[in-house]
Amino acid sequence: MINALAAAKAYAATQKTAGIDPGMGGGDVAGVGGGFADLLKSAMTDAISASKYAETQMAAQVAGRAELVDVVTAISAAEASLETVMAVRDQVISAYQEIMRMPI
Repeated sequence: MINALAAAKAYAATQKTAGIDPGMGGGDVAGVGGGFADLLKSAMTDAISASKYAETQMAAQVAGRAELVDVVTAISAAEASLETVMAVRDQVISAYQEIMRMPI
């Protein structure tokens, strides 16, 4: 089960990815130029690139070319990105299950 803080972070990250300022009461997502599929694709691409960057930083640290703080920061960013993707996935699955329970 997803906790409220993780859901709030996922929502804020999704709003940020869509180019909507969460403090301004949302906005028209369709007017941003992409749909839900584009938003998910962008989030997945960001998660993958953050993971690859973290791996690069770890390899550089092992070779002695990077500082430990850079590695930890890169890993934290990759972890946050992955948690966002997982939170969105959990919400999509929950919505699908709710739709399937609806009587026809």
